[in-house]
Amino acid sequence: MSAAFDLVILGAGPAGMSAAIAARRHGLSTVVLDDQPEPGGQIYRAVERRARSADAASLGPDYAAGAALVEIFRRCGADYRPVTQVWQIGRDLTVLASHAGASSAFAARAIVIAVGAAERPVPIPGWTLPGVMTVGAGQILLKASAVVPPQPLWIAGQGPLPLLYAAQLIDAGMPPAGILDTTPQGALARSWRHLPGALANWRYLPKGLSYLAAIRRAGVPLVRHVTEVAALGDGRVTSVRYAVGGRLHEAAAATLLLHEGVVPHVHMSLSAGVRHSWDDTLQAPVPVLDAWGETSLPGLFVAGDAGGIGGAAIAAIRGERTALRVAHRAGRIDYAQLQERDKTAGLQMRRHEQIRPFLNAVFTPRKAIHVPGDDVIICRCEELTARDIRQAVAAGCVGPNQVKAKTRCGMGPCQGRQCALTLQQIVADARGVAVAELEQLTIRPPLRPLTLGELASLDHHHGSANLT
Repeated sequence: MSAAFDLVILGAGPAGMSAAIAARRHGLSTVVLDDQPEPGGQIYRAVERRARSADAASLGPDYAAGAALVEIFRRCGADYRPVTQVWQIGRDLTVLASHAGASSAFAARAIVIAVGAAERPVPIPGWTLPGVMTVGAGQILLKASAVVPPQPLWIAGQGPLPLLYAAQLIDAGMPPAGILDTTPQGALARSWRHLPGALANWRYLPKGLSYLAAIRRAGVPLVRHVTEVAALGDGRVTSVRYAVGGRLHEAAAATLLLHEGVVPHVHMSLSAGVRHSWDDTLQAPVPVLDAWGETSLPGLFVAGDAGGIGGAAIAAIRGERTALRVAHRAGRIDYAQLQERDKTAGLQMRRHEQIRPFLNAVFTPRKAIHVPGDDVIICRCEELTARDIRQAVAAGCVGPNQVKAKTRCGMGPCQGRQCALTLQQIVADARGVAVAELEQLTIRPPLRPLTLGELASLDHHHGSANLT
């Protein structure tokens, strides 16, 4: 089946929903393709159901506020397609996606990639053991099903999310056994020059302080300046080992949740062949965008955290601004109207952005995460270690794609989602060059495992999709 729209939006988080609402307000035919069963993205996952539940208060007021945005999105008139997985974005602005075992083609005048952020891979010894997950995965269980992983549960990492999740567990009556804070010593002192900007948007700071207060009141151990985290166990995690000040410690654990920040989810934008650059602050690739979120491929936009980490409020504003630009291109508003309507959105976005330099300075990713020891598995799909990658570089592989061809790193079912970032950084470290000097890992369609039946279900016009 094929269909044509003014705007095809990929993802129904804050950016995607806000883009759809603005697009429909200006009369653009709009379809939203979402791989989740309900709108909300990760930040507002299952909010329609959970906001009305008896224990919704444990998830916090910011989560509950997402229900209003989802309700407006539901009413805006966009064609919402849940449980739909995009597997190719063509340079002719055609999107190929599958639902219920059949594929469809969506022709667009413009496309907005609004797939949000991904948690940074945390390759530590034992991270492939059952019972080791990310904090984001733990939060998905809590939001979608009110489920807490088995205790004793330890959280290891840095950033706002581990503290938020710990506070949510405490409010749910299931506090974690402890928190291993891997924020490097002196990080707060190095961030002081960014504090004036953070204070200008002071509403964010009390949230973090309230999480810390809840953790202290609950008596949850918060161990600071932790290094050398490892998951131990035979067949599943049974304990967590960590170092503080050079001394090793070990604690019993049935669950270990890891988090070292989030990075833009660039898998789709990389597959579309648009320009990307290396962001030294995020230590991750980001798509090169203009002021409206347009990529180097005319008509293809990126909105929200997929284009740069900003959080839910900024993501929603970016989605709205991108839709305004598309509406202007389609002749639905003139340039003066575009500028006027964007003025307020721009002021709001700049106010929210003032906290980011402070957070980025405090929670700078640790080098140990980027270049782990030789025995640590990097590519989970192919079970390749850091040693395998370094040996490939020593054999003459000068970039991630050469290592991929030699070792199959990044060729498994996840197609590099879990290893591409670490692969780039290990190659750069082994060669003694900056990561920015390396090419990005080539991502080829299909973006997800595809059956022959799904491919064959495309109509004749699109049946020759380029999968090379």
